[in-house]
Amino acid sequence: MNAVEALSCQELVELVTDYLEGALASGDLRRLEEHIEGCGKCTTYLAQMRETIRVTGTLTPEDLSPDVERELLALFSDWARG
Repeated sequence: MNAVEALSCQELVELVTDYLEGALASGDLRRLEEHIEGCGKCTTYLAQMRETIRVTGTLTPEDLSPDVERELLALFSDWARG
């Protein structure tokens, strides 16, 4: 058994933003990278997150229709209220 406690898929999902931003503590980084090496589903999830960031990083406000913009703002507002 590893000296480092294994990371679950749910924990990876919770840490993925910090991972992609380079903000994980070294212990969590090691656990996440070990998990990715052995979990195809999480490897796919991580690739999807990277692609989402890449694609959405190229969007401008002009790319959104007024309906989509309203929907996104409403969703964000609902989320922010909790």
